[in-house]
Amino acid sequence: MYTTKAKNSPVNNLKLFGNVRVLIIAAFLTALSGAVGKVFSIDVMPFARIGIENLPIVMAGIWFGPFVGGAVGLGADLFGCLLKGYPPNPVTTVGFISIGVVSGIVSMYMFKNNKTLAVVLADLAGHIAGSMVIKTIGLYYLFGGQYPIAIMFAWRIPLYIGIVAVESFLIAVIMKNEAFSRCLDRICNHGKIRSNA
Repeated sequence: MYTTKAKNSPVNNLKLFGNVRVLIIAAFLTALSGAVGKVFSIDVMPFARIGIENLPIVMAGIWFGPFVGGAVGLGADLFGCLLKGYPPNPVTTVGFISIGVVSGIVSMYMFKNNKTLAVVLADLAGHIAGSMVIKTIGLYYLFGGQYPIAIMFAWRIPLYIGIVAVESFLIAVIMKNEAFSRCLDRICNHGKIRSNA
């Protein structure tokens, strides 16, 4: 997580829900994920699509922690289902939630001194848990076992490795911008800029 390192704890992370600025950004990321994921994606197979629907969820997890990341994942899936007009699949909804939660946890506790490596590992871990495993299982049951699960994994694992590379690059570029990092720090700290000393 790229907010203040001095108070980087789950309790303080949960307090971000009370920050109106964080809630507004989380709502924006939720809408962005739902719209991008369901409208601007390319279906390569019935169970695999190319898109960056999870990018806003990963961003929320990395920037605001696992609680906000999970909430954005939940909202994004429900909003996306509403846009497409189909009911949510509870297993894939858990997959969306886990992308935000896992990316938030990994970025919060691993490689705090190397932001780029933390972004790559957080994004990869979130996609392994949520996209490659949980969502694949959810889609397997959604299609009633029509497609062998081994074939689904064979398509989805390399696809999401490529998506992780693109998403990680985009997040790392955004995070390298000092003005953006200061603004994000100010948002998470209720308008106060904290020194790293």
